[in-house]
Amino acid sequence: MSSAENRPAPKPGVMEIAAYVPGKDSAPGVAKVYKLSANETPLGPSPHVAGAMAVALEHPEIYPDGGSTKLREAIAARHGLNAANIVCGNGSDELLGLLCQTYLAPGDEGIVTEHGFLVYKIQITAAGATPVTVPETDLRADVDAILAAVTERTRLVFIANPNNPTGTYLPADELRRLQAGLPGNVLLVIDAAYAEYVRRNDYEAGVELVSGSENVVMTRTFSKIYGLAGLRVGWMYAPLAVADAVNRIRGPFNLNAVAIEAGAAAIADRDHVDRAVAYNLRWIERLTTEIEALGLSVTPSVGNFILIHFGNQPGKSAADADDFLSARGLVLRRVTAYGFPDGLRMSVGPEEANEAVIAALKEFLDKT
Repeated sequence: MSSAENRPAPKPGVMEIAAYVPGKDSAPGVAKVYKLSANETPLGPSPHVAGAMAVALEHPEIYPDGGSTKLREAIAARHGLNAANIVCGNGSDELLGLLCQTYLAPGDEGIVTEHGFLVYKIQITAAGATPVTVPETDLRADVDAILAAVTERTRLVFIANPNNPTGTYLPADELRRLQAGLPGNVLLVIDAAYAEYVRRNDYEAGVELVSGSENVVMTRTFSKIYGLAGLRVGWMYAPLAVADAVNRIRGPFNLNAVAIEAGAAAIADRDHVDRAVAYNLRWIERLTTEIEALGLSVTPSVGNFILIHFGNQPGKSAADADDFLSARGLVLRRVTAYGFPDGLRMSVGPEEANEAVIAALKEFLDKT
């Protein structure tokens, strides 16, 4: 009989991590399911992606370029950056983990905000450090609260901008105030996974801040507007010293050849991105207006999703709504783990799915 003493033990802290649970993608017993739980784009990828993938698949026996050179150069060309400052990852999630492994050690602290992406805490803890959670104000990161939480042990600060699951954002002047208030040895990580969707004059994804600083990194993803979630493609723009340090521990072939080619093709198609932005803006406004008209509260969002708030009335809770919607093939995201036990996050989906959610919520709220 085996015992805990007779088998390998994970390092301290690992078994205390609550594993990340993705949004569900099925509704048992329902023929047609609309997955609105993962913020995927309903428009899919650029039509140029399929051809690029086919070319990459012609020689699967050959290792991919370990430096993802073609993809980094395509990103650099699109955003006017130096390719040497770009590191690509197996989704931006991998890069978040690499940053923690590079800059955190036992005894260090990493700051996250109250409703920030759950992966931040997981990666901080996995690196042996301690996550420090600071409160938000009006469901938005609070710069003063973050700066007040900085200690001599702080080494890293995570900010999702826009944030998931709230859809709120920090304007550029607040991000700059945050960076200016941090000690030089504290790395500010701006997770801009939804940046392409934002159309606000006071928003910056982080490029300018990284370019003018030595302690700021911006991460981005191809999983959202570019429609490559299944291929896992992410990137970060960082000071050369940070890029060099991360590259020393990054796996030598962390992106496969198909992902590299698909990413390069996707980012070059600006027309497809423009169509996705226009579609999203139209439906974010419509969904917010229609759902609020039903008497529910919706947090104003600049992403491709909305956070819907339900009350505690018996039979009308978020859990009840989730069951009701799922039975109709409409799969939204429970966000209890993010601190919203009475909330559901809805991705902007295909038109028929969006219309169906509006109708189903009306039926749900009207029932006795």
